[in-house]
Amino acid sequence: MRKKYTLFFSKTKCLKIEEMISKSDVKYIQSLAHKKFRDETGEFVVEGVKMVDEWISEKPEAIRKLYALKSWIDERKSVISQIPCVTAMEEFELEKISGLTTPNQVVAIVQKPESNYSDIDKSKTILALDDIQDPGNLGTIIRTCDWFGIQDIVCSNQTVDVFNSKVVQSSMGSVLRVHVHYTDLASFLKEQQGIEIYAAALNGISITKIELKQPCILVIGNESKGIGEDVTPYITQAIAIPKTGRAESLNAAVAASILISRLML
Repeated sequence: MRKKYTLFFSKTKCLKIEEMISKSDVKYIQSLAHKKFRDETGEFVVEGVKMVDEWISEKPEAIRKLYALKSWIDERKSVISQIPCVTAMEEFELEKISGLTTPNQVVAIVQKPESNYSDIDKSKTILALDDIQDPGNLGTIIRTCDWFGIQDIVCSNQTVDVFNSKVVQSSMGSVLRVHVHYTDLASFLKEQQGIEIYAAALNGISITKIELKQPCILVIGNESKGIGEDVTPYITQAIAIPKTGRAESLNAAVAASILISRLML
């Protein structure tokens, strides 16, 4: 059995590193691939150097555990001293807990941030997602919102979980800065008065022929079904991206990106 050791790097701080991962830890990390366990534990997985470095830089207090190659740990001794538990691992051990095809030096267990629905700033443009199912789409949409300064996304309860590992990875750290809320979307839209609610639709008015108002709510529908019947009554204007080629439709994340850029620029 490998031993624990402690590295001292200042007069006041020390970093305690465990050199062994238990079977129960492996099982626990693997369980976080399922939404049920993420909800029960209030934790999720973040992987990769860039992603974990962003969490360390912006929200280190949310990191509960780090599992990493010793070389990665040695380079960051001074910035990870506040992490409660750090485990040094070999590459073959990292493979057991990584959800990536090629493990990337570090895996972090992070506490889920609380979604405070009442804190949504309704004086700013909000994105609403109606049953988006693809994790990659949601991650890309979050990243786009971060780029253009949209702070809040309101999702239907059937939209894919924001803490799904594929969503987290494809957001490239933007999940740190964009607040994602889940609720009954139709009820949320019904409550909004005096604000334009736009929805992406193939039969909508071209965005080149309409002056889009801000603040507003922009609704993006399900990848295959579009906007649901329960949401439709609260849409004040359907809008469309003009088409010059022969493609039948656009990917939901691509469509959202184009419309958001039109709104925010």
